[in-house]
Formats: sequence, structure tokens, C-alpha cells
Amino acid sequence: MKTIILIIILQLLYVPLLTMRTIFMVKNNSFIASAFGFFEAAVYIFGLSLVISGNQTFLTMFIYALSFGVGIFIGNLIEKKLAIGHITYNISLKHENQLFIDKLREQGFRVTIFEGIGKECKRYKLEILIDRHLEDELWKLVKTYEPDSFITSYEPRKFKRRHNQLLK
Repeated sequence: MKTIILIIILQLLYVPLLTMRTIFMVKNNSFIASAFGFFEAAVYIFGLSLVISGNQTFLTMFIYALSFGVGIFIGNLIEKKLAIGHITYNISLKHENQLFIDKLREQGFRVTIFEGIGKECKRYKLEILIDRHLEDELWKLVKTYEPDSFITSYEPRKFKRRHNQLLK
């Protein structure tokens, strides 16, 4: 029973470490990613050695796999809570909604407006670069002022800005 509990604890440590290492690798922060990688490898080797030590049963292998899945869930929760990095939103509008644009700017969002020609009429695209932890705030404004808008988002890997410029 001690082995099963230890396996669960190790997996619940290992998978969030793996998640964090991956996040920092994608964000191009190799020093922090390496540190997480070190701890991830140590926990992985210890946990795997418990499972394949010769005393494995179907239950220990099942618990190992199950706790891996739970660890992915926990890692995802941690990633969402940390919301590291930035995200760019493109919001496509059928009309220029000045009230919405003013509200975004009033809330501190930096908005760039592009006018284009759609199939049936002019379209307006709002481009907004924000810190990821502000996503919910932005979505609330969109839901309130432009619920029928078309939205795309992506995470820029590199961008240049003034050093003291905040994104909100």
C-alpha cells in the first residue's frame, strides 16, 4: 500500500513538473526549463523504478497510469493559473463599435483598428496584445459589447516593445 501511495505522490509531482518544463521551453526560457527538467527526471526515474522493480502488479501499473492522467489535469490547472506570457487577439466586427473600442481603452487595453472590405460590407478588425492573465477580463467585455464577433487568438513568441511599456 505504501508503494501505491508513493507512486501517486510521485506522479502528481512528475507530470506538473513536465508541464512547467514544457511551458518554459515553449516560452524560450531555457534556464528555468532546465531546472524543471532536472527535477522532472529525478522524480520520473524514482517513480518508474518503483513500478518496474520486479514487484509490479496490475494495480501498481494502473495506479501509475491513472495518477499520470490526474497529474496532467493538475499541470493544466497550474498553467492556466500562472498564465505566463502574452496573447494577441484579433476581433472581427461587422461595424465600427466605438462604444466597445472606448470601453476597451478605458479598461487599459491597447487596441489597433484595421478597416477592410468583406464580401458584403466593410469589416473592422481590432488587434489587442495582452498579458495572458487578462484574458477573462477581455472576454467579459467582448461578451457584453460584441457577442457576435469573430475572434482568433495566438501567442506571439517574439515581439519588441519599449522596456517600460505595459500591455494593459
